[in-house]
Amino acid sequence: MKREPKLDCDVLVLGSGAGGLSAAVTAAAQGLRVIVAEKEAVFGGTTAWSGGWLWIPRNPLATRAGICEDIEAPRTYLKSELGGQYDAAKADALLEHGPAMLDFFERHTTVRFIDGNRIPDFHTTPGAGTGGRSVCAAPFDGRELGALIDRLRKPLSVTTIKGMALGSGQDLAHFYRATRSLRSALYASRRFAAFGWHLLRYGRSMHLVNGNALAARLLKSAADRGVDLRTNAKAVGLLRNASRVSGARVEIDGIVHEIHAARGVVLACGGYPHDIERRAQTFAYTPSGREHWSAAPRSNNGDGIRLGESVGAHFDGALDAPAAWAPVSIVPEHDGVKDVAFPHLIERAKPGVIAVVRSGERFVNEASSYHDFIGALLDTTPAGEEVCAWLICDHRFQRRYGLGFSKPFPFPTGPYRRSGYLQRAATLGQLAAQCGIDATALAETVSAYNQYAKQGFDPQFHKGSTPYNRVQGDAAHQPNPCLAPIENGPYYAVKLLPGSLGTFAGLATDAQARALDHTGRAIDGLYAVGNDSASMMGGCYPSGGITLGPAMTFGYLAGLSLSVTQPIVAHASKHHFNTLHPQGQCNDTV
Repeated sequence: MKREPKLDCDVLVLGSGAGGLSAAVTAAAQGLRVIVAEKEAVFGGTTAWSGGWLWIPRNPLATRAGICEDIEAPRTYLKSELGGQYDAAKADALLEHGPAMLDFFERHTTVRFIDGNRIPDFHTTPGAGTGGRSVCAAPFDGRELGALIDRLRKPLSVTTIKGMALGSGQDLAHFYRATRSLRSALYASRRFAAFGWHLLRYGRSMHLVNGNALAARLLKSAADRGVDLRTNAKAVGLLRNASRVSGARVEIDGIVHEIHAARGVVLACGGYPHDIERRAQTFAYTPSGREHWSAAPRSNNGDGIRLGESVGAHFDGALDAPAAWAPVSIVPEHDGVKDVAFPHLIERAKPGVIAVVRSGERFVNEASSYHDFIGALLDTTPAGEEVCAWLICDHRFQRRYGLGFSKPFPFPTGPYRRSGYLQRAATLGQLAAQCGIDATALAETVSAYNQYAKQGFDPQFHKGSTPYNRVQGDAAHQPNPCLAPIENGPYYAVKLLPGSLGTFAGLATDAQARALDHTGRAIDGLYAVGNDSASMMGGCYPSGGITLGPAMTFGYLAGLSLSVTQPIVAHASKHHFNTLHPQGQCNDTV
């Protein structure tokens, strides 16, 4: 294969999700020459398909709003949630440097955030927060990217309305209320009108939200800092100078380059959600590795992890769970792609839907986190049986909230039914027969559920009993925003399968994001961030944003570490940017 003369830089980043771009922007802000090599034709990785949330306790947005908490509260929460997986050094790195990371990006780049001050943690264990620990990427006008907009990954199509993504919070809430509120109907009409104009003028929506906005803002920030951004650039091997990782062989548009990186290489290739062989080794419920459907890009096949292993990095699979579990349903075909996984992250908490297994019985609080939902399904399913469940609702629910990929009114249900995605029947018994569910048990389950749902009470699984449950429900529905009876046919069902948003197991790293060998020693010149590194949460899922929050924080720390010759210590970020410490109404509690 043809080779070009070598390329030189200070830092080579392999991958272009939030972790990789965070490292690239931070290093470039330190005056380093940075190359980002993305193997796909588009930038953004899994981040561009994500909700765009980051879990950063004591963040500047909460501080400015007067939400103050001592570092001990989130530290206590992590200890209570992670148990034996708790890593004090990494926890302190996130809690101490996360706020400074956000402050840096808001002060020195195009990245902006909106607060999640009403978003609680998933659980109510000691130290849990009821708000102020999460932030989300602020909406972004894609036109500000210029020509780079054509190299940004579009949102996950099945979670959009014909390509129009809906932002978290009020944007989505207006669409849910569009048939019940004139104000919301006008809002939705304006959004559709703007989207239509964007399609005609630009061929895609320019109103970017959620993770797509985060990826776009990071991409523009990298371009503004002079980062050399390469697509169709697949790393095929790492270079070493003695014991130090000094670059990589990268195939760019079919030509192999030797890219020499004076300071080091950052692996940020998105983990292994589509590596069937490694899934078989680490996902206990699927010995073949094939009974799993990930909502991450299909190019995330573990090549970054394999690159690390090739130079002695240790793969850490000893986590409570190897992946960020999420229930998915399979859309038979969408936009010319077959069997697309739709992640069920929202509607399960709304009032008037339950989840049952083949026996016709409920098995979980449907409003619990997506990770907990699949954990309960895996625990419930007998060995040897297909791991699956069904969401069951009535006509009112489907028309108001939609069910998975099937959109609510005014979108018709016919296309979803004809494709086989959505099951519909006049009675619960007929619906059970179509789905292979025990009809008698299903009738009994719905009857028992309805009896208490009318009172706003769920004695079996306590749906709607926690702050996280309630914020995911419908605040306009009382007395319980998560409970309503299922009683007016026709009835609908969608089959759920075990899926993931990404992987947790990955390369062992330290609190500076340096890759470690099997003895725990740092490999000189090699870093791993995002899902290429083993999650600092140890396979636990304590709150929304625990993937992107650490990804950007440790990407930021990697960028700082690559710019100095001595290891980063507590508050090292202050030595590099005098203006980085979060300013607000709270005292410094670190």
